[in-house]
Amino acid sequence: MKKICISLFLISIIFLTVIVSTNSQVEQKDYLRIHIRANSNSVQDQSVKYKVKEELVKYLTPYIANCKTKAQAISLINEKKDELTIITNQVLLQNGFNYTGKVAVENEEFPTRVYEDLTLEKGYYDAVIVTLGRATGDNWWCVVYPPMCFTGNESGIVYKSKILEIIKNFKNK
Repeated sequence: MKKICISLFLISIIFLTVIVSTNSQVEQKDYLRIHIRANSNSVQDQSVKYKVKEELVKYLTPYIANCKTKAQAISLINEKKDELTIITNQVLLQNGFNYTGKVAVENEEFPTRVYEDLTLEKGYYDAVIVTLGRATGDNWWCVVYPPMCFTGNESGIVYKSKILEIIKNFKNK
């Protein structure tokens, strides 16, 4: 009887591990990424890419914090697309660039990416695509939803990802 109980217990643990692992893989498609493509690899173009990133993150952080789903985040980005484009172009203009940028939400392929303890596998993800000029330079990307690179540190507020917490807790068990 003791062997049967132990066997059932081990089978239950294996079954639960498979279910949680499968759910974590499905949840990865619930991410909304951001991808900022620099005009070129010149020092100036790479520098302004980060300035654009800083301004977009600063602008979006309080809005993204209120999103409860990826669909809400995408809807918000689409509503704010004109403002995001204006911010992008203001940064470019203020820094002496004669090219412009544009913002779109698209589904694109991304390579595997590691964020602290979380790995986002290679695959197609919905993403906020910010193109600067010709967009042929090195890029910057992160996760908009759940907000992994949108932390609001200047206000002392840190937004956390519930999905990331679940995955971390599971890995620590």
